[in-house]
Amino acid sequence: MECAVLSDPRNAAKIVRLHFHDCFVQGCDGSVLLDDTITLQGEKSATPNVDSLKGFEIIDSIKNKVESDCPGVVSCADILAIAARDSTVLVGGPDWEMYLGRKDSKTASYELANSNLPVPSEGILPIITKFLYQGLSVTDMVALSGSHTIGVARCQNYRARIYDQSTASESYLNDLRASCPAAGGDDDTVAPMDNVTPNLFDNSYYQILLRGEGLLNSDQEMYSSFLGVQTKQLVLQYAHDPLAFFHQFAQSMVAMGNITNAVDGGEVRRSCRFVNT
Repeated sequence: MECAVLSDPRNAAKIVRLHFHDCFVQGCDGSVLLDDTITLQGEKSATPNVDSLKGFEIIDSIKNKVESDCPGVVSCADILAIAARDSTVLVGGPDWEMYLGRKDSKTASYELANSNLPVPSEGILPIITKFLYQGLSVTDMVALSGSHTIGVARCQNYRARIYDQSTASESYLNDLRASCPAAGGDDDTVAPMDNVTPNLFDNSYYQILLRGEGLLNSDQEMYSSFLGVQTKQLVLQYAHDPLAFFHQFAQSMVAMGNITNAVDGGEVRRSCRFVNT
């Protein structure tokens, strides 16, 4: 992970997001890493993942090295969880201890990937509901959203906000509109979700929300929505107290990493992209 982050700091955000998208579908079981086959439809082409979920080759590289040293011992799900933690630390974020021993699922769920994962256009109540469904609290939701202090979003996911419903300043909006036209096209143009310190894990993301400059509607809603009484207070707290944010983020990542697959007995895959045969 150190090599990957040194080559491109955005790789840290890619791995954290991969872990998140894994845990919200069947638990933290490596299901998001599976490729489509004749007998299995994976999660990579689901709407929240297609064209935006990246970093698979990094996990492949780690898995290959681990398998060469101790084959059949360390699951892809554990590798992804550890890589997400190390990614956070490597860009300035907190460290945490986690349990290991996750198993890799033998299945994936395209349907659950489409229904369980929050999407950028959603309002605050649907997103809270999706976190509660996973056994995570509103506090967990606000803290985990802080991972958006690193990484980027695609024009397709913030176009509606910057043209139709933004609370941001005109100068900020004009900069975004210059590369993300209202008429469509340039869907894959990206912008940082934290436009102040995009490659540093800090609490700048929350300070941006106070200015109304959250890039995604789902982010800004936590502070601006009249329904977000509790989320607004948490945004204010983390904006002014980085240590409180770091402490809660670490706790919430442990909680999310403990979501298990209660149905699939699992295995330790030889390749993260395919179930064992």
